[in-house]
Amino acid sequence: MWQDFVFMFGSGFSIVFLAPTLRDPNARVPLGTSLPSMGIGFVYSLTFFTLGMTFSAAGAFAAGSMWSLIALFRSPQGVSMNLFARENLALFVSDLQYWLAHRRSPGSHVEQYVALEQGRDQQY
Repeated sequence: MWQDFVFMFGSGFSIVFLAPTLRDPNARVPLGTSLPSMGIGFVYSLTFFTLGMTFSAAGAFAAGSMWSLIALFRSPQGVSMNLFARENLALFVSDLQYWLAHRRSPGSHVEQYVALEQGRDQQY
């Protein structure tokens, strides 16, 4: 099954190209980039494994693992396991409640925007 080796080599190349990002202490990769890439790598790994393509599964798993290390060590927030901290969840819930409350209101959506003249006073 030559396709198995092609996918494995492709994942291997991605690991080679991601290694400098992981080694560079000044690199900052947003979680919006690294977390989806990590998830895709792990989903591909599971998919390849169920198809009997063990080399491809191992390569995709390695790529997903590389992305997880990048998410852990090279996110702009630095090493942080507070992704699901209580404060972050509370902020998410309050934002969701605010959004749902305004979604149900029959009023105009224009009031959610700040006019340019009012915004000048609020700039930092």
